[in-house]
Amino acid sequence: MEKTISVKVIPRSSRAEVIGWEHGLLKVKVSSSPTRGQANTELIQLLSGYFKIAKARVRLVSGEKSRLKRFAIEK
Repeated sequence: MEKTISVKVIPRSSRAEVIGWEHGLLKVKVSSSPTRGQANTELIQLLSGYFKIAKARVRLVSGEKSRLKRFAIEK
């Protein structure tokens, strides 16, 4: 079963953490910069830990270069 979630990313934060749900969006801080997909890679790692699933089960659907992203989470 696959579920799509919307994520708001805050790059270049002092620490990487999942803040929580706000207005239907999951807010996440990442310490990486958004260049060369580093923030997306760190974001996938954080989401896999948050949902307690393998990184391979988290897939970026849209928003590769945006702060608002959509991910498919496979349970």
